[in-house]
Amino acid sequence: MTAKSITYSSTRGTQKSLSFRTAVMTGLAHDRGLFVPDTFPTVTSEELESWRSLSYADLATEVIGKYVGEDQVPRKVLEGIVQRSCGAFRSEEVTPVVKVDGHYVLELFHGPTFAFKDVALQMLGNFFEYFLSTGSNGGRLAVMGATSGDTGSAAIYGLRGKKGVDCIILFPEGRVSEIQERQMTTVKDGNIHCVSVEGTFDDCQDIVKASFNDKAFRDRVKLGAVNSINWCRVLAQTTYYFWSYLRVMDKEKDVTKVNFSVPTGNFGDILAGYYSKRMGLPVGDLIVATNENDILHRFFTTGEYHREEIHKSISPSMDICVSSNFERYLYHLAGDDATTLASWMSAFESTGKLTITGKKLDEARADFKSARADTANTLETIKKYYNEFNYMLCPHSAVGVSAIHQLDTANSATVALATAHFAKFGDAVSMAIDPLPEIPKELSQLWSMETRKSKCPNDAKVVQAFMEKRIEERVRNEEVDGKRKKTLRQLVLVSAAVAIVAVLMRRRK
Repeated sequence: MTAKSITYSSTRGTQKSLSFRTAVMTGLAHDRGLFVPDTFPTVTSEELESWRSLSYADLATEVIGKYVGEDQVPRKVLEGIVQRSCGAFRSEEVTPVVKVDGHYVLELFHGPTFAFKDVALQMLGNFFEYFLSTGSNGGRLAVMGATSGDTGSAAIYGLRGKKGVDCIILFPEGRVSEIQERQMTTVKDGNIHCVSVEGTFDDCQDIVKASFNDKAFRDRVKLGAVNSINWCRVLAQTTYYFWSYLRVMDKEKDVTKVNFSVPTGNFGDILAGYYSKRMGLPVGDLIVATNENDILHRFFTTGEYHREEIHKSISPSMDICVSSNFERYLYHLAGDDATTLASWMSAFESTGKLTITGKKLDEARADFKSARADTANTLETIKKYYNEFNYMLCPHSAVGVSAIHQLDTANSATVALATAHFAKFGDAVSMAIDPLPEIPKELSQLWSMETRKSKCPNDAKVVQAFMEKRIEERVRNEEVDGKRKKTLRQLVLVSAAVAIVAVLMRRRK
């Protein structure tokens, strides 16, 4: 762990050299950019080899410690944060690596909500709690997040009951799976609020961005971000690239570089792989796997990052027409030039189109390969893997597996990221497999639990007003509860004192 943390700056240039703590607590930069590291730490081959025998938690501590210095989080505190985060997983390995059909699958669904986002959001919740306990934001943070399904429940399970944190999650009405909605709306903690919005995920995401751009509102509620625009999310995800690389190397003596295929919507997960490669991890191909909403595949094949209408698919967490984290990669593609990036994003935001050609496109294609799997491809992959290998894929994971077959990289040097448990998307998977295997009891019991949610129109001001009202109500309830507890403590003390006096009086007699 370094003595001093790496600093972070906005992709659009107006906020520079921020501390890790400030970048995490701020979330989205005030100029609408995203925070990126000013430098990338390196991992030598000798250092990487020395990590081979570490547990997941210890390995994650080493990787994160490259970015987070003692000046931001003392080593023992960081170890505790990572250990507690990993302790929420059902597997001792946290993210097991298994071999199927000659290639590897990285199982990222062993956390509390059965999705890859648990890895990052358990850690983010614990970082929030530590920073608030040491005085950041005056001890209070209001998190607003948008979800296409998995981020919401993972954020809720990462933040439920956290002292000083209010969490408001927006999701598109009717566009998440029923079990995803139940995972969110069955959590009854007072600091958690679920809001269905009339619109798409991108509408929810736009409300979040508009709220961060509203300085008066942002400052009033002490707004923070839980979506993958928050740098901590991407950082936490780098850890399983190092972990899975080492697990492949344990078994494949002839492999020197490992390929990764990543089901991709908001680009945060595969960006973590790109950053791992920049740190020195021997990564071969990084494969961007998309569904019908293929803006990223179109970019890497034609150079056209053009916004199109969202198509509702059987892999709803990838139903995104603008990938928030892609701005971080575009910044690097622009030579880490914030002025160029800002002009690109300004043009894109006004026209919905950004086109890259020539050497820049060649550079992008060298960094990433891509493939597109539509519904037919996805269902065919799910059916094949269950029938031939008795292995269940969710409709997102199947997109990533389909991609490696399309690109002829389904071999022992390739890891496909399995981003969620199949049971979270029962209706979709049952289109290929009938009957379905038994689902985990943690998910089946959701159907008998009460739900709680609110509805709002697709209007940032209405959502902001809802958020402020809920925060006020919770703070007021906490104050009432605090007074009750104080009164109860006083009564207990008085009762104890009376009892002691009575005992003393009896002894005198």
